[in-house]
Amino acid sequence: MHHQSIDDVDVHGKRVLIRLDLDVPIDDDGQITDDRRIRAAIPTVKTVLEGGGRAVLLGHMGRPGADAASKAIFSLFPVANRLTELLKREVRFVKDSVGKPAIDAVAALRDGDVCLLENLRFYRAEQIKDKDAAGDESLRQQKDEFARQLAALGDVYVNDAFGTSHRDNASMLTLPRMMQGKPRVIGFNLKKELEFLGAALRNPKRPFVCLLGGAKVSDKLGVIRSLLDTCDTILIGGAMAYTFLAADGIKVGRSRVEPDLYETARALRAQAGNRLRLPVDSIAAAEVNENAATTVCDGSIPQDLMGLDIGPKTIVDFGTVIAGASTIVWNGPMGVFETPPFDAGTVAMAKAVAKATGKGAVSIIGGGDSAAAIDKAELADAMTHISTGGGASLEFLEGKRFATLDALEDA
Repeated sequence: MHHQSIDDVDVHGKRVLIRLDLDVPIDDDGQITDDRRIRAAIPTVKTVLEGGGRAVLLGHMGRPGADAASKAIFSLFPVANRLTELLKREVRFVKDSVGKPAIDAVAALRDGDVCLLENLRFYRAEQIKDKDAAGDESLRQQKDEFARQLAALGDVYVNDAFGTSHRDNASMLTLPRMMQGKPRVIGFNLKKELEFLGAALRNPKRPFVCLLGGAKVSDKLGVIRSLLDTCDTILIGGAMAYTFLAADGIKVGRSRVEPDLYETARALRAQAGNRLRLPVDSIAAAEVNENAATTVCDGSIPQDLMGLDIGPKTIVDFGTVIAGASTIVWNGPMGVFETPPFDAGTVAMAKAVAKATGKGAVSIIGGGDSAAAIDKAELADAMTHISTGGGASLEFLEGKRFATLDALEDA
């Protein structure tokens, strides 16, 4: 499905509500430690401002509680400052999302001005799920009223928050529904995400290789099943690999496993045949500690150890497959990459994907830990596309339909 984008709208003199993904990490000193999502928003915001629109930016951060301390930690004020730097114009920060402060701030905007409303999740109504609202009239009214107040602030709605597009938050789903009859379009970041991920699923350049990691098979089960229909090879690393290995009868020591999925793992292996590849060796240790003694285990892992990274033979094996790929989708690290030396496998895969990309392959990196791993390897610029949405990219790869996109206008 193709959607109208911000390019299709005359925004001059109009109040443009732009829902962005501003959920960025902030350290104890209030400093943003990774501004990738903020930078991804700049093209859409600039287009609105240069077109004479009045940009009203919406977003959330973290999972704030109701207490004042929590709200201080999760305020979007630092984001407004970073946006000001990137846009090279003042982004007025509004200390509320709705009500008089928001109404007055938006009314004061002139063509080419921009403001950022406070964290939407400071309002409980933002995260009320549709399934809960359907069974509770008071919840439905809260969610509708919150969205209605937001809708009153704008003449145009833009969804540029791919990382939240799989959630039925009030600002993502109820708000565009409340703006029926007004332009409801996608921004450039969301458009780019849909194009890259969509192309990978619909018409990938072959061989199409998917590299999957992370902690649990249950988190990636839907993706594996979906990709078996389109992928030439699926490489599985991370802790999730040990559920597959244990299901095959290999001893995995104290490695993290999901015994209730052994039968499912065996069925997937039978269905995939040699298209689904597992590690042939592991880096094992007794604990996750950078000073822990490590052992390279071929096959079985001793009872007192746990697998924490793919081993050197697997690095070569997986790297050979990646080197021959024309399309590569990567979601999830190969080990406990946050703690050296268990980052070696993940860094090696990042280098392999970067090298393949340099030779013409299309590389698509899922958000979250995958993006963090690429950053740690300092190879972000060597990838074709790094997604801003971890959970959203997973659900998209599963082939799930996003109601938030159905609420927008088709091209």
